[in-house]
Amino acid sequence: MKLDVVRLQIAIHSRISEIPAAGWNGLVRDNNPLIRHEFLHAMEQHDCVGERFGWLPRHIAVYRDGQLVAAMPLYEKHNSYGEFVFDNAWADAYHRAGLAYFPKLVSAVPYTPASGQRLLAAPGEEATLYPVLLETVLQLADRMGASSFHCLFPADEGFEFLAGQGLLTRHDVQFHWHNRHYRDFDQFLDGLVAKKRKNIRQERRRVVEAGVTLRRLNGHTASTHDWQRFTHFYNKTFSEKWGMATFNYGFFREVAAQLPDQVLLVLADLEGECIAGSLMYQSDTTLYGRHWGSDCWVDGLHFEACYYQGIEHCIEQGLACFEPGAQGEHKLPRGFVPTLTRSSHWIRDDGFRGPIARYTEHEQAAIAAYLDQLQASIPYREAVTE
Repeated sequence: MKLDVVRLQIAIHSRISEIPAAGWNGLVRDNNPLIRHEFLHAMEQHDCVGERFGWLPRHIAVYRDGQLVAAMPLYEKHNSYGEFVFDNAWADAYHRAGLAYFPKLVSAVPYTPASGQRLLAAPGEEATLYPVLLETVLQLADRMGASSFHCLFPADEGFEFLAGQGLLTRHDVQFHWHNRHYRDFDQFLDGLVAKKRKNIRQERRRVVEAGVTLRRLNGHTASTHDWQRFTHFYNKTFSEKWGMATFNYGFFREVAAQLPDQVLLVLADLEGECIAGSLMYQSDTTLYGRHWGSDCWVDGLHFEACYYQGIEHCIEQGLACFEPGAQGEHKLPRGFVPTLTRSSHWIRDDGFRGPIARYTEHEQAAIAAYLDQLQASIPYREAVTE
C-alpha cells in the first residue's frame, strides 16, 4: 500500500526485511540495539513474533525520492501479551459492552519494557515527519477497525509529540542505575549508606565463597555451547513460571552474530559446569537487562549476574545508565533508583475515551504518590536527582 503525500511515499510493511536496513538504522539514535533493524529482523526470522504470539508486523516506512526518511516499528495485536503496559481491564470493559478491543495497533519492541525511539525520523525533520507517522497509524486503524493505538515506552521527544496531539498518557515506575562517573565498583559502593554497602558486599562474597565464577562475554567470545546453555536457562525460567518462551536459540545466535559488540552475556560456572546466565544489550550510553535463568540456587547469584556484573560493565565501558527491566523494588537497595516511565494511547471510541482518560489520571496520581513513597528508601548518602 502506497500513498503520495507532498513527495512522500508511505508504505506499510508486513516484514521488516522489506525495509532497507541501512536506511532504518540511519534513523536510530544512540545505536540502540533493541530498535535496530537486525534485532527486529531476528525476531521475525526466528518466529518470535507472528500469528502464534499475536504480534503481526505492520511497520511504517516513509520514503522521499526512494530514501527512507521516517519509520515506526508497529504491530497489529490480537492479545496483550508481552507489552508490559497492562490494559486487560480495558479489554474486559469492551467485552462487557459487547465491543471488540482487538485488533489494536502497538508501537513497541515486543516483550521488551525498555525505553527508546518509536517514531524514527531524519534529524531536523521531526516536526514534519512525526505528524505523518501518526496520521498513517490512525488511517491504518480506521481501515482495519482497530480499537486503539498504543505507543509503549517512547523516547522523550516522541512522547512529548504524542502528548501534544492529545493522546492519553499512562505512567509506571521502573528502577534504573545511573553512572555518576564512578572509577570502579568500590567508588559506587562508597556512595551508598553503610547498611546497603555492607549488604551488597556480603551478597557478592557469598557467591565467591560458594565457588561460583562469572564470565562476561559478547557476540565475539561466546561459543555455540554458551548460547545453548543460555537458551536452556531462558526456557527453564519460563517453564517454571508457567510463562511462554518467545525467544529461542536461533534468535539469540543471530543477534550475537549481527550485533556482537552490543551483547553482554554473563555466565556463572560452578565446579566446571555452567549453572546460570543473564543476557543484556547495550547502546552507546545504556545497558538493557533482559533475561535470566539458572539450574540451581546459589545465595546472591541472581543479584550478581543480573545487577552487579551489569553495573561493573557500565563503569568499565563508561555507560551512563542501566535499565535492568520492569518493576522490582528489590533493585532499590542495590543502587537502582525509581524512574518514571510513560506510554501514549489513542482510543477510537468516544464512549470509552472519557472513562479511560479518567482512569489514566487516577493512575498518574497513584504513581506520583508511589514515587514519593519510594524516595524515603533511596540508598545513596547524597540525593540522586536523575
